[in-house]
Amino acid sequence: FISYPRLYCYFRECCLQRHDQRAAAGLQESLDRKLFGQHLVNKVIVKAVKGFLNNTNPKKPLALSLHGWTGTGKNFVSKIIAESIYKKGLKSKYVHQFVATLHFPHAESISLYKDQLQSWIRGNVSICPRSLFIFDEMDKMHAGLIDSIKPFLDYYELLNGVSYRKAIFIFLSNAGAEKITEVALDFWRKGRTREDIQLTDMQNALSVSVFNNKNSGFWHSTLIDRNLIDYFVPFLPLEYKHVKMCVRVEIESRGYAVDEDILTRIADEMTYFPREERIYSDKGCKTVYAKLDYYYDF
Repeated sequence: FISYPRLYCYFRECCLQRHDQRAAAGLQESLDRKLFGQHLVNKVIVKAVKGFLNNTNPKKPLALSLHGWTGTGKNFVSKIIAESIYKKGLKSKYVHQFVATLHFPHAESISLYKDQLQSWIRGNVSICPRSLFIFDEMDKMHAGLIDSIKPFLDYYELLNGVSYRKAIFIFLSNAGAEKITEVALDFWRKGRTREDIQLTDMQNALSVSVFNNKNSGFWHSTLIDRNLIDYFVPFLPLEYKHVKMCVRVEIESRGYAVDEDILTRIADEMTYFPREERIYSDKGCKTVYAKLDYYYDF
């Protein structure tokens, strides 16, 4: 059985396990069904990941930078991307997560972190070209650290005999959230819907905002300066109706009938901003799950 790769990979996880067409279709279906209020994210992520997976000879790794307030879906989307490529998702041995405050906590150890990070990426891409790397809390990462992976994101065919062109890098950050909200509010105040917002309304302003944010791991980063980030993906702040959608899906996922009164009560208890208009949930859908535990006797 082991002599037949497809049969072997049926029982054991393999690199490039899912056919690229299946992975892209699964990604589209999951985002359509599970992600609320993020039309830009849905459009950009599907287009970027699908195009990259279907390209047999990419010129560089795919680099996505996801930006927005806490609770808007950045971690959720990175999880969906991982699941679309590998059955085990975030638990796959080919998916690697880094959290700034956990893996890189000490500013005085940046030189050590750079060496460790480069070694980890080099070793894992050598094993599996389609490795997926997720960097969370980029706004808490020490400035300059992320630049250590710049060679792996550039247009090199080989680096010391290793090709990084099929790897995927995803960066998650709150940096730029103010700029995203500013654009969204401007549209709302002009009587335009959030669906009217286009990526072009965000892209340049967002990249400049992140580049000049001293509290961001991308502060004056060569990854931005050298245009190595393929897409800056804006996550819009979630509205009241989106919070209700999150509550409904969570109740259904736990196997309980939806109580409309409880659903509305939970959404009403969330706090919203700006103070006068109260349009956007300041925690997105992040605390929905804990509130459900309070109302339901699970």
